[in-house]
Amino acid sequence: MFEAPFMVRAFAELALLALICGPVSVFVFTRRLSFVADALTHTVFPGVVIGFVAAGSEGIFGGALVAGALTAVALTLLTRGGLLSDDAATAVVLTAMFSVGVALVSRRSSYTSDLTSFLFGRLLTVTTRQLAETAVLAVVILALVALGARAWTFRAFDPDGARAAGYRTTLLDLWLNLVVALVVVAAVRAVGTVLVIALLVVPAAAARTVTDRLPVMAALGTILTLLAGYAGLWVSWTASVGYGLRLTSATAVVLALVLAYAVLLGAGRLRTGRLR
Repeated sequence: MFEAPFMVRAFAELALLALICGPVSVFVFTRRLSFVADALTHTVFPGVVIGFVAAGSEGIFGGALVAGALTAVALTLLTRGGLLSDDAATAVVLTAMFSVGVALVSRRSSYTSDLTSFLFGRLLTVTTRQLAETAVLAVVILALVALGARAWTFRAFDPDGARAAGYRTTLLDLWLNLVVALVVVAAVRAVGTVLVIALLVVPAAAARTVTDRLPVMAALGTILTLLAGYAGLWVSWTASVGYGLRLTSATAVVLALVLAYAVLLGAGRLRTGRLR
């Protein structure tokens, strides 16, 4: 399948996403931010629409980036000092931002069909420019994770201790929310909002079934995402070329990742049962 250039670009995109989703998913998992991550995949919608209107498909990246950053800031400010609970703040921002996006789309019909890729992604149409943008974001995200990992871990398991040690937890929360937003922006065009949440939750959840060490979870999550990326592309390619069955690549990738989680979960429970 790698004789086709578009398949090479698709796998390269998935490899970049694996590098960032593995580590970031660990902190999404430990901080229980699955709902926040899901919200971010939808709140970038108005930014995508505005970017598309302003500059066509090339404007989607910038619009999503701005919307994701605004969402991260809004979520952090709303939950600061207990003004709103995390889930309430997330629900408010999600519904508000997504409604704005729907309102913008409903006023125009010329590009509605093009934006369906926002929901389900277009992994096989990834361009060299998109790969370059993802690579730049990957470098930024990994640098931010490396700088914040120790503080985020302290904040996740002992928030009171983190405050007593002098950490500004609001800034740490904003930092992590911005990183999650950047991951969403990096992944949303390839796999779509419906599936990107799997890349932010499943890798760490799967790794947790076999280890409780965060660095190992990050490494294992990265490897699982990379293997699922290859397996999903291969299944999609084989189904389409060999059997004439239509199977979207992004869907196949996520299903492969979920299957890996199910296998590891079953193996972990079997091992635990034997130990008992």
